[in-house]
Amino acid sequence: MSERPESFTFRAEVQQLLHILSHALYTDREIFLRELISNSSDALHRMRVLLLTEEQVVDRDAELAIRITSDEQAGTISVSDTGIGMTHDEIIENLGTIAHSGAKAIMEQLAKEQRSDLIGQFGVGFYSVFAVAERVVVTSRSYRPDAQAVRWEAHGGDSYTVAPDDRTARGTTVTVHLRQDAKEFAQPWRIRQIVKKHSDFIAFPIYLGDEQINQTKPLWRRAPREIERATYVEFYRQLTMDWDEPLHVTHLSTDAPLDLHAILFVPARRERGLIERRIEGRVKLYSRSVLIQEDARELVLPDYFRFVEGVVDSEDLPLNVSRESVQRTPEIGRIRKTLTGRLTKELSQLAEKEPERYATFWREFGIFLKEGIAVDPGARDDLLKLLRFHTSRGDELISLAQYKERMVEGQRAIYYVLAGDLESARHSPHLDALAARGIEALLLVDLVDSFLVNSLREYEGLKLINADSPDLELPALPEEPAAEALPEEAFARLAERAKAVLGERVTEVRASQTLRQHPARLVAADGQRDRDLQRVQRLLNRDYQAPSAVLELNPRHALIRRLADLSAQSDDGLVPLLIEQLYDSALLLDGLHPNPAHMVPRIQRLMELAAAARDDTPAA
Repeated sequence: MSERPESFTFRAEVQQLLHILSHALYTDREIFLRELISNSSDALHRMRVLLLTEEQVVDRDAELAIRITSDEQAGTISVSDTGIGMTHDEIIENLGTIAHSGAKAIMEQLAKEQRSDLIGQFGVGFYSVFAVAERVVVTSRSYRPDAQAVRWEAHGGDSYTVAPDDRTARGTTVTVHLRQDAKEFAQPWRIRQIVKKHSDFIAFPIYLGDEQINQTKPLWRRAPREIERATYVEFYRQLTMDWDEPLHVTHLSTDAPLDLHAILFVPARRERGLIERRIEGRVKLYSRSVLIQEDARELVLPDYFRFVEGVVDSEDLPLNVSRESVQRTPEIGRIRKTLTGRLTKELSQLAEKEPERYATFWREFGIFLKEGIAVDPGARDDLLKLLRFHTSRGDELISLAQYKERMVEGQRAIYYVLAGDLESARHSPHLDALAARGIEALLLVDLVDSFLVNSLREYEGLKLINADSPDLELPALPEEPAAEALPEEAFARLAERAKAVLGERVTEVRASQTLRQHPARLVAADGQRDRDLQRVQRLLNRDYQAPSAVLELNPRHALIRRLADLSAQSDDGLVPLLIEQLYDSALLLDGLHPNPAHMVPRIQRLMELAAAARDDTPAA
């Protein structure tokens, strides 16, 4: 090698490519330090392997480590390693990858070689230094005893130089002369901050001066049996700034058939965070313990697990040139499938072994799993066993399997009631016919339940049927005395009056064959197929109007009998008020009333009439 510096000229398109690498592909300038550390880590990994087989090695006993130094006054920062080092030809080849390839060619090369060993390869992320540097100097000495040290220097322009150097130690040092607007990166606190954020779990010690500033073994790469619950809790708090303990921890660490190391947390609450209140989790993505993406949750988990927090690390991960955007490849698909399967399995075990804790989980996150069944048919079978429901029989949450076990003789379907809240569902008139036969009903009160039942039409051969159906096929009732019903003629007059008051809001007013405890209910009109989605329409449509329905009146109920009498005796305005209120109450219990506040003036008028009637009653 000549003693004089050799000058090499970048091709014309390199200016454009440098701009892409240092600006467009890196959204945060601090990434340059992560890239340099990653390069050093790669060189150290290779050196560790060589030490097992090579006898003649420069500085054989040198610690495998990364050292960072900075000079705030001079505005420089240096990253040094004791890795494999480079010869004269290697430094040209490695740092000249871009120089000797057109922009199109290098992109094609990287697309073809998308694999985890691109991490730290000089000529890729290395050029991100020009986002902050006005000059970069690289000195390196190969591990080979007969190799001479070399110096590479560039200003980010159209050329670089290569010359001999008097370096004696094995490894590489990259010295960045920072631009005026990037001097902050020479400050020790800033260096610590970046290392903590991006490179805290590099497998080699990182020193700032004499102080080690990273952890060398990531928690997720340790065996789960070695880690106590308190350690997981502390890691969760650092990761999320949520000071509640996580409800559940999933720790997966395997090398075959897929290299995958992950810790995933189910938070204690849907809404969490000390500083930032949020309901969606973040999953950090690492490769070789280097942070690749701050939030890759959408890549590694399905949307119905979007509440999960955690970290995922894999050496099998294919990356693109900037390492900030992971390709959607078969490897990512396998990672996603493995993590989803593991989470689903552990949640199923939690439900079986610790039903009280699972009930806590369900109250917070069950809505997401219901959504998964509604929008992801492929996940349905796995998620079905995780579903839990409130029912008309007590307060406990039960599974569909438990519901099936509790079915009465002659029952051929699973019945449900849709309502705006749990209390309304428990008082639904649609339960009358079921309760009389001892049949349990699922109480569905979440908005997503409307989509759930439209997607989940049956379970193990049993159809799911809305209890508001006008033609329920139910087991026969035993003979028992029934309250006297209105004569047919009297009921016909009341039905005609009710139809006149309600107009097009009802398609028909008829006697109910199912009501027992309630005076009235609304059932779907013939041909109405979207009644399960009406509650969704109510929320989405500002001008929502309840669909026309059939009003069923209970001819044996005391209120209906008295209403028929009032209707036959006079027309003082009370009867229309009562009919309107019966209709509105039925809408309210079904969660379909467009605006319950509209009932207030009518209720007040009914109270006034009731009070006046009370005043006219002779004292006992």
